[in-house]
Amino acid sequence: MSHAAAQNEPGGDALTIYSTAQPGAVSPDVYRNGGRGQPVPGYAVVRHQRDINLIGGRNTVRFTDVAAYIDPTTVMFESLTDPAGTSVTEQNFQFDLVNQEKLLQRYVDQTIKVDQVRGNAVETFTGTLLSTAGGMILKRDDGTIKLLPHNAGVTLPGLPGGLITRPTLVWDMNAKQAGNHRARVSYQTAGLTWWADYNVTYAEGSGTNACKLDIGAWVSIVNQSGAGYQNAKLKLIAGDVQRVQKTGRMNDQLAMAKSMRVEERDAGFAEKSFFEYHLYTLGRPTTLPDNSTKQIELFPAARNVPCEKTFVYYGLTPGYSAYQASPVTDRNLGVQTNKKVDVYLGFSNSQKQNMGMPLPVGRVRVSKLDSADRTLEFIGEDVIDHTAKNEKVLVKLGSAFDVVGERRQVDFKIDTSRKTMTEEIEVKLRNQKKEAVTVLVKENLYRWVNWQIVANTHDYQKQDARTIHVPVKVAAGAEATFRYAVHYTW
Repeated sequence: MSHAAAQNEPGGDALTIYSTAQPGAVSPDVYRNGGRGQPVPGYAVVRHQRDINLIGGRNTVRFTDVAAYIDPTTVMFESLTDPAGTSVTEQNFQFDLVNQEKLLQRYVDQTIKVDQVRGNAVETFTGTLLSTAGGMILKRDDGTIKLLPHNAGVTLPGLPGGLITRPTLVWDMNAKQAGNHRARVSYQTAGLTWWADYNVTYAEGSGTNACKLDIGAWVSIVNQSGAGYQNAKLKLIAGDVQRVQKTGRMNDQLAMAKSMRVEERDAGFAEKSFFEYHLYTLGRPTTLPDNSTKQIELFPAARNVPCEKTFVYYGLTPGYSAYQASPVTDRNLGVQTNKKVDVYLGFSNSQKQNMGMPLPVGRVRVSKLDSADRTLEFIGEDVIDHTAKNEKVLVKLGSAFDVVGERRQVDFKIDTSRKTMTEEIEVKLRNQKKEAVTVLVKENLYRWVNWQIVANTHDYQKQDARTIHVPVKVAAGAEATFRYAVHYTW
């Protein structure tokens, strides 16, 4: 039997990273130097190519360049030199890493040397280690018992066998062909994730509610897997990949990221459809040190993307849009009003609009140039889902300061014998801006599924079984009123 070790070769690594991170939900403490983060929500398929030297017959191969959060049930070994003649008969994952407690436990009932600080002096003595539970219990040569903390200085004769300093894969294998083999090792590991960040610059356009956007896209990659990857081939998968949820939880917190790097622009990501997902392949090798965060440009910035600013007023307070199992006959429900008018930016992800690349789920941060000092000021952010090309993107920025709404119930009638009720709603919109605006009023007809608008001051568009949209134009410094009456039957 021979004992071989896989030889590390630069450029022999490849990673495909799958993200389960919710955009914007990853705390900066996860990747800020000195923070206390939780395991990052994501995983990766890691592939190593290494050279190993085998003899004919049975071999034992030790492989130490693995991630600390490897899933050992996913490990695959393959000889690229002689795949048919090389087979693995047994595989072990050794993760009992050496630490102070484990070292001391190996020397129970043996003689050790201890240095203990007393004031400005150091007392040195030897004795037999009786226990390490809650501290060290030492029986000195004169028969006395000493209770010592774990941080007392201890000198041990040497490193006992059976302890390892890094997670290690060990294979027993048979090889028909002796000599050097090019081998590929692949596995899944936790502690790696990625997400997209979109940096958007907003500018006013010509025409009511028209605007222009400059859109840049970056991917942020966090590596807390317990291993670094030198000059690795990098792929990112975007899409909702089904994966069996594991029970239990990691007991150890992953280490913090300590560096932020920005890659050069050449040889960026190439995108293609892959099964029912999208695959982004970086056109150059990249290095991902352990405990690091790296940012890479996803695609060059798109300039002058046409967009439309939309004001949306939803007067109902939260909780009344859900469908009910029976008619809602309480006249007081839904009377409370929300005064905020929300602001959205919408644009088409199409080549005609200077876009057209499938957009991974990510956080969109929008800024606007202050012409007084030529600085970009943050004006809002939102999260977008995976968005195919030619689909529309809608980004919520916040609530308008100078446009407010008011919703009230004007009339309510119910006839329980005939099983009918009629409700009249009034929506007032006030615009304190210097220019006219158009506000899209959203109304949920939540009281029951059978309804009919019997009177209305403005045209409406039916969106679904219980929702209508009403565009209302409001002049500068003016107020506009929209009224409608809805008749329910059951």
